[in-house]
Amino acid sequence: KEPAATIVEMLKDVTSYEGEDAVFECRLSREATQDAQWFLGDVPLQSNEMNEIRVQGTCHTLILRKVTLEDCGTISFKVGQHTSAA
Repeated sequence: KEPAATIVEMLKDVTSYEGEDAVFECRLSREATQDAQWFLGDVPLQSNEMNEIRVQGTCHTLILRKVTLEDCGTISFKVGQHTSAA
């Protein structure tokens, strides 16, 4: 059985102005086969026209496009039992 991926580079707080993009990055100890999920508050995020979710090897990136005041809050990234928030 493969060891679970752990978060080796935590999310960093991001300050953005309305209309800008906000970029969050999280690096894992290994490529994750289990589900990795981004959240804004308690709401799971999907890749769509407002949110772009990228995975390149062990680097997981979330881009919130043209943020508004409603996007203000805690962004969290969860993989297995591990969570990072900013």
